[in-house]
Amino acid sequence: MSGVVARLRDDRGSVLPLIIGYAVLCLVVVLSVTAITSLYLERERLYALADSAALAGAESYSLTDVRVVNGSPHPVLEPRAVRDAVQDFVGTAAADGFDGLRVERADTADGRSATVRLSAVWHPPVVSPFVPKGFRIDVTASARSVLH
Repeated sequence: MSGVVARLRDDRGSVLPLIIGYAVLCLVVVLSVTAITSLYLERERLYALADSAALAGAESYSLTDVRVVNGSPHPVLEPRAVRDAVQDFVGTAAADGFDGLRVERADTADGRSATVRLSAVWHPPVVSPFVPKGFRIDVTASARSVLH
């Protein structure tokens, strides 16, 4: 019986499970932080594209569409012109690296500002059991042209 008690009191090899546990925990943390950073950067890139597309849509008026209201000029946007300008911009812009890029919305609600909603599929840099394989993200941006 004393041999069994002596083996139970011996702590040789008891550090190995702790090292394995901490290694797995560190791996999970590194993969999670990498995926979160990748998602954040992808969203920022998509937002920059949406912001630029909204600006292109806000400038889709012609000089004949400018009205003078209370002594100041205001461009009047047409939903069709905004949609066409946004589609053209997204089609010709450097939209490399976006998987499944779509223009979800491109219109004007008030005739003065353009609203653009883009979506794309995000994929993590390293696929693991701790991070999803990817999902669709979307962003919305608005822009307004002002004449002085």
